[in-house]
Amino acid sequence: MATRTTETTVTFERSFDLTAIEERLPPGTYRLVIDEDEILGISFLAYRRTATMLQTPALPVRGGRIQSHLVDHADLEAAIEADRKQEPAS
Repeated sequence: MATRTTETTVTFERSFDLTAIEERLPPGTYRLVIDEDEILGISFLAYRRTATMLQTPALPVRGGRIQSHLVDHADLEAAIEADRKQEPAS
């Protein structure tokens, strides 16, 4: 079974919470790593997400320790949507 890893970034304009991470995270751009396994036995190429990891602290990282947190993808999507729906601070 083939596995692929995709790295991207996600930006939050406001602080946010994720169930898998104890502390509230500050606004910023975070590296997101998604692992997917190929689905075998079908007539087209398809993948199933197996892990979503958010790396802290936010980018750019200058020294210090980088942590990868295994997070629920639906929880992350809900946090992204909530961040986008909030009114800009005045």
